[in-house]
Amino acid sequence: MHLATLDWVLILSFFAIFLIIGLVVAKKSGKNTQEFFLSGRNMPWWLLGISMVATTFAADTPGLVTELVRKNGVSGNWVWWAMLLTGMLTVFFYAKLWRKSGILTDLEFYELRYSGKAAKFLRGFRALYLGVIFNIITMAGVCLAGAKIANILLGISQEEALLYSSIIVVIYSSLGGLKGVLITDLIQFVIAMVGSIWATVYILNLPEIGGLSNLLENEQVATKLNILPDFSNTEMLITLFIIPFAVQWWSTWYPGAEPGGGGYIAQRMLAAKNEKHATWATLFFNFAHYAVRPWPWILVGLASIVVFPNLESIVSAFPNLNAEMHGHDVAYVAMMTYLPAGLIGLVLISLIAAFMSTISTQLNWGSSYVVNDFYGRFVNPDASEKQKVLVGRISTVVLMASAALFSFYLQSAKDVFDLLLQIGAGTGLLFILRWFWSRINPYSEIAAMSISFLIAIFFFINGKLDNPFFELAGYWQLTIGVVVTTIGWILVTLVTRPTDKDTLESFKSLVFGKKSKFYNFNYKILAFFLGIIGTYSVLFATGYFIYGNLATATLLSIAAALCCIVLIKIWKRID
Repeated sequence: MHLATLDWVLILSFFAIFLIIGLVVAKKSGKNTQEFFLSGRNMPWWLLGISMVATTFAADTPGLVTELVRKNGVSGNWVWWAMLLTGMLTVFFYAKLWRKSGILTDLEFYELRYSGKAAKFLRGFRALYLGVIFNIITMAGVCLAGAKIANILLGISQEEALLYSSIIVVIYSSLGGLKGVLITDLIQFVIAMVGSIWATVYILNLPEIGGLSNLLENEQVATKLNILPDFSNTEMLITLFIIPFAVQWWSTWYPGAEPGGGGYIAQRMLAAKNEKHATWATLFFNFAHYAVRPWPWILVGLASIVVFPNLESIVSAFPNLNAEMHGHDVAYVAMMTYLPAGLIGLVLISLIAAFMSTISTQLNWGSSYVVNDFYGRFVNPDASEKQKVLVGRISTVVLMASAALFSFYLQSAKDVFDLLLQIGAGTGLLFILRWFWSRINPYSEIAAMSISFLIAIFFFINGKLDNPFFELAGYWQLTIGVVVTTIGWILVTLVTRPTDKDTLESFKSLVFGKKSKFYNFNYKILAFFLGIIGTYSVLFATGYFIYGNLATATLLSIAAALCCIVLIKIWKRID
């Protein structure tokens, strides 16, 4: 498709604004690593919460939701909706603990919680494992989605798309540090939400769709509207509901939904003004991420079924799309080609914003690991603050280039989602318990990482072979990874020496103070369930209002209001 002059003006203005922001905050962000990676630990909850939401709205997110809806209906989203439990666990049990720790990156936790050479090794190894390997895989999925968007909407190749976007995002990320990322995240979030909602309204009124009521009555769409999975379909029930709730939410490590908090979520909590701001930021993020944002993407996914009923129809409509990019996830971008001049420019900006927000956060977070937990800890402990910031900027460029290159080996958003889940399978319970079970030691974490990674790589390679050794459903692969990894790290925990008592006492005093580790647990557990029920109630109420089922929507709205009232009543107890 060809963009109008208005579209190009909007896009170029967007890029100019972001480059200016990077240049404006560069001087202060470059002063030291506290400013570059944590913005001086003085950020308000609302800005941090919006940044978390903006980061999880990656360029591949609408495509992933569209793919899930097209294949399994609205209920297909339970594979990620179930992770709300992980998020609420972080809100009420871990957000304050992270902020109280006073560390620069979450990897410093290892030398607070553990002792000896094993703790040092774990910190350095995890810096490269998460900050480089895991981070590159995550960003590669986003790069792939960005390339698909550019191929369909701009007609440029994957190489061109990644070259141009990488240069721009690296410039403002490396200059502005976390403060630049937070400010741009705020702008990106507003643009992304306005663009996605406006585009959804326009698409629903296309002649091919004929309005919301006609969409919901379409025979191809009507069978995909159920919010809950079909409990009579055993395969779907296991894949979409049982595994996510019984296994996935507590056992897997996934960016943005780490059990116990971690990654860029921990980075935002550590950058908060105080413990209260850290908690509120994480609560706002989980509510907005799960309850507020999904329905525009879902509706476009449903509309795409009418316009592009199967994969062949997408391929025939876009013959110049590279064969490696074929997949149901491109249906979202394909629907954007129906938008008029001006609106397509805004939507394209929103998708570019989603891409840049996620990539810039991943780059800043990943480089913080490389600088603080590897270079500054092991390579050059006497490095000046300016040297560290320089290494952070260089690592930003290297990470971006590596992610762009790896994206050529991936095919769809769901592939990346499944791979990341599998790599983190079985490690989640350790991250939940390590704050409270003193027996866990560095060898527990090393075992968990090693076992889960080897199992994931084995399944990934087997799935890519022309003649695989065996064929196993994805949920069985995940379950095997969880069981084997969990048993493995627990056995290692029991046969190795625990952390010395002085280190444990110092850690307990720092994050728990003089109170028991389990102080007010009953209120925190109640708040955990209230947060989950309230958020799901808003999510489902929105859906039922859209479906025209006002009675159910009203009841769910009342349930959400009651959860909110009780949560406010007990907040002081939690606090």
